[in-house]
Amino acid sequence: MKKFRVAVLANLKENAPQWEGMTEDQWDDLDSEKTIDALLGAIRAGGHECAFLEADVTLYDAVRKLKPDICFNLSEGHFGDAREAQVPAILEMLRIPYTASRVLTLALTLDKPMTKRIFHWHDLPTPAFQTFERVSEKLQDDLSFPLFVKPSREGTGMGVSAKSIVHDEAELREQIGFILGRYKQAALVETFIEGREVTVGMVGNLVGPVARRLPVNTVAPRIQSGLRFFPPMEVDLNPYLVSDGVYSNRLKVALADQLDYLCPAPLDDEMIDELNWLAAAAFRVTGALDVARVDFRLDANDDNKPYILEINPLPGLSPGISDIVIEAQADGVDHTALVNMILEAALKRYGMIE
Repeated sequence: MKKFRVAVLANLKENAPQWEGMTEDQWDDLDSEKTIDALLGAIRAGGHECAFLEADVTLYDAVRKLKPDICFNLSEGHFGDAREAQVPAILEMLRIPYTASRVLTLALTLDKPMTKRIFHWHDLPTPAFQTFERVSEKLQDDLSFPLFVKPSREGTGMGVSAKSIVHDEAELREQIGFILGRYKQAALVETFIEGREVTVGMVGNLVGPVARRLPVNTVAPRIQSGLRFFPPMEVDLNPYLVSDGVYSNRLKVALADQLDYLCPAPLDDEMIDELNWLAAAAFRVTGALDVARVDFRLDANDDNKPYILEINPLPGLSPGISDIVIEAQADGVDHTALVNMILEAALKRYGMIE
């Protein structure tokens, strides 16, 4: 394959702004130096030149100086309601190709309530929900306890703990107040789906005229209309049901290397096919590109009916602990191969390779 000059764009935790009174989880979404080194090594192993650029206000000048053929984008951004869309907007202005989803998709999917409105319009199953900008707002009639409360625009389980599951008005108002005060954004309140939490990762791009239902490629298993699905993954939460109750920020950050990841998750083929179809539909209706991960809850009170919680079009790529990395590994795709699959999906999409 032709060799390219690649710039890896991301935000290192160690370079993030600091200020008095900031929350301890402020930068939990950002990458470690170890992760960036692994990405650089993977891209170089694919035969390309590669350099890292910090995705902050210095990027505009730095990327023009480097003149990459393509950027490998993992930029979370530091500030703003659409912070994940800021770097792609700069790259589009400079006409520089980049991996993963474009500006609109990244702005949309960071906003969980807006994404759920898109799912709802497309008749995709997602828990009933309401956003709260004030603690005193009246609860909608279609919502009943238990409910789940989380920030509208955060990742890595930020703001999610055992207290996120609320059982009455007092708990609801307390948790809404916590979210509003700590994260300075609307609180998302949704029906709590009791059951297993499963995630599905995928690489590629949809091919042909697709909308909700996708044709199955019987020649290549796990590939539907241009997407390659990795085996679904489930985290064994049984040891943490009392302390956390859910896949919390604490588990995703502090205990990530100690969890028991079940991959492939113990699911029958019919359920896996349904999850893959729903994941592809979420990918399609949000306009995702190259790579994404979709999170589900299986309703234990309704024959394990799957509900889409959210789609992450910039999934973490930390070796050994990021969900999609674990899923790929279970399918025989190591970290180096996964990173280069994402890069090649973008190169093909731009017509830079066949």
